[in-house]
Amino acid sequence: MSEQIQVKSPKIMAAILMLSAFIGLFGETALNMALTNVMGQFSVTAATAQWLTTGYLLTLAILVPISALLMKWFSTRQLVIGGLVISLAGAILAAYSPNFIILETGRIVQAMGTGIIMPVMVSVLLVIFPIHKRGVVMGIMGLVITLGPAMGPTISGVVISTLGWHYIFWFSAVLYVLLTLAAVVKIENVGEITKPKIDVLSIVLSTVGFGGLIYGLASMAGAPFTAPIVWAPILVGVIALVLFGIRQNMMDKPMVNLRVFKYPMFTLGTAMMFLSILVILSTSILLPMYIKGSLLFSAAAAGLLLLPGNAVNVIMSPIVGTLFDKIGPRILVIVGSIIVLIGNVIFAFTISAATPAWQIVTAFMIFFFGITMVTIPSQTNGLNALPRELYGDGSAAMNTLNQVAGAAGTAIAITLLTVGQTNFAAGTPDATQGEILAAGVKYTFYFVAGISAISFICSLLMTKPSTEKEKSHAAVKATQPVREQ
Repeated sequence: MSEQIQVKSPKIMAAILMLSAFIGLFGETALNMALTNVMGQFSVTAATAQWLTTGYLLTLAILVPISALLMKWFSTRQLVIGGLVISLAGAILAAYSPNFIILETGRIVQAMGTGIIMPVMVSVLLVIFPIHKRGVVMGIMGLVITLGPAMGPTISGVVISTLGWHYIFWFSAVLYVLLTLAAVVKIENVGEITKPKIDVLSIVLSTVGFGGLIYGLASMAGAPFTAPIVWAPILVGVIALVLFGIRQNMMDKPMVNLRVFKYPMFTLGTAMMFLSILVILSTSILLPMYIKGSLLFSAAAAGLLLLPGNAVNVIMSPIVGTLFDKIGPRILVIVGSIIVLIGNVIFAFTISAATPAWQIVTAFMIFFFGITMVTIPSQTNGLNALPRELYGDGSAAMNTLNQVAGAAGTAIAITLLTVGQTNFAAGTPDATQGEILAAGVKYTFYFVAGISAISFICSLLMTKPSTEKEKSHAAVKATQPVREQ
């Protein structure tokens, strides 16, 4: 039986979903360039201001797994339109915000809308296009997932310098209104509503698990790992996630079917995406700070310096998607991983307070040339390994771990940046602030390069999508409850 579901306007539906997700993911990093402005206006510290990003990621990580359940209770139209309206409300609240608490609340509300839309987008795209076109479609979707966070600092840098940070949200609000109107007209229902029993304990364990893990990771930016505010939430989160996993495997109709991880290529694709998002978010928070603080460019100029790398992403995404359909994932992922490693090694060995801007621009272009070749095949190959009835669960699992990776990347980058700055300042008491910041960024890129090396090792395990026979065998195995094995 064909896995494709016929709709009147698949391309328009895809465009609405992708643009909606793009705005939401753009919001992840849109305020990175404006943190110093927000700190000055609302008189908050850097550790407090970074929660504008971390709180967004935290909300996504909590809501995305719950969205797998929502897709079984509500229609596609209801979820897409509802997600857009919630996002619109959050954007307006943030745009009007008279204080930091209202701004943070607006960010969380906007993230709730994005958390609903993201898994729906993946599930819908997988069923409204035939499998032989998935490479191109997922290539464009991969562009959305990586370009959204990456373009945040670039676009917001220009907006902040010319209009002010509030307009980031006003522009988002206008786009949400237009997309909501388009969704009302063009979005069709493609999901199957089964209305399974709502397991409150699963929701609680999922929320505490992902919430505790990300809260602890984020707290590392302002406290050592030995501090209770760091290790206690992480410990509670890990315990809750273990209990969540056990409960899901014991249920006949789990909230999120974790048996998707019985498919090796899905597990590998998810791991590759996790490492890639971790590296992308680390880079997206480090480079704007470095270009502004060490190389002394304005916010607008810093954003424009990152534009060529983003342009490479735009150009490469449909090309990689087409190549995936023709040659499969293995060559693309291995070559891409090598290129990403090269880009990050260049960062690690060239960054200083006197580095020519063209070197940073070139390394960033190399980085995105490779990362596009890794993320698109990894995600597409992983989801292709699943039978249609597990697309929603696979999408929720992969997207949730992407948010955890984003939060981990942001938190670890800030933590290592602080350690690197402290060590350099202690050994070089006469160093300028720009030199100290550059040393911290350089120190952090050693870690980023190390993660890239791990990703390369993982890429060697990538194979072509399973044959239908293998897929059917895995599907039978995945439907067997753990307690019966």
